Amino acid sequence: MEELPTSIDKLTALQSLNLLGCLQLMELPTSIDKLINLEILDLSGCLQLKELPTSIDKLTALQSLNLSWCSKLKKLPTSIDKLIGLEILDLSGCLQLKELPTSIDKFTSLRQLDFSRCSQLKELPTYIDKLTTLRSLNLSGCLQLKELPTSINKLIGLQNLDLSGCLHLKELPTFSDKLTALRLLDLVKCSQLMELPTSIDKLITLQSLNLFGCSQLKELPTSIDKLIALQSLNLAGCSQLKELPTSIDKLTTLRSLNLAWCLQLKELPTSIDKLITLQSLNLFGCS
Repeated sequence: MEELPTSIDKLTALQSLNLLGCLQLMELPTSIDKLINLEILDLSGCLQLKELPTSIDKLTALQSLNLSWCSKLKKLPTSIDKLIGLEILDLSGCLQLKELPTSIDKFTSLRQLDFSRCSQLKELPTYIDKLTTLRSLNLSGCLQLKELPTSINKLIGLQNLDLSGCLHLKELPTFSDKLTALRLLDLVKCSQLMELPTSIDKLITLQSLNLFGCSQLKELPTSIDKLIALQSLNLAGCSQLKELPTSIDKLTTLRSLNLAWCLQLKELPTSIDKLITLQSLNLFGCS
């Protein structure tokens, strides 16, 4: 299908419109603005779609907008800020998308924001701090992303932060004690990351810290002992890691510790005997 008829505007009761995989669809009719009850719009895999009509701002009932793998989409219209009820915005695989409109700060209901595999995205705007309802932020595979803005500390509802595969990410911002909801921090294969900030001790609700394949990471900060809710710590493939801090004995809720292929690790601290809740310890390949 290459286009929708303009007469679609007569479907005023429509709540869900699924156009997934319409490979030839190049645009949406402006008459789509009459679908005032539309809650779900799925355009994932519309490979020829280059832009959204500005009239999309009339879809004020929209809760979920899926644009994943719209690989020719270069930007979002500024009028998108009128979608004040939007809860889910999926932009994963939008390979041409370089930036977000500043108007995105109006998304005061947004819970999930997915930028995974947006390989042209170089930075997050500082105004992302306005998205205080955000629970999940996925930046995995954003190959050009080099740093996060400190304003990320304002995301007081954030539970999941996925930075896996951000190959050029060299450091994390100083964390504040406002990230009181964060449960998951995924840094898989952040191969340029050399250290964790000592301020990681502010993430006292963190349950899972995944550092798999962080091959430049040489040590963990002693302040990691403040992560009293941590249940899973994955250090597999941290080939430069030589030792664990003795303060690891404070992680009394830890259930899984993965040290596979930590080639420089020569011994475990004697304080590991304090990890009485530990159920899985992986030392495979610690030659």
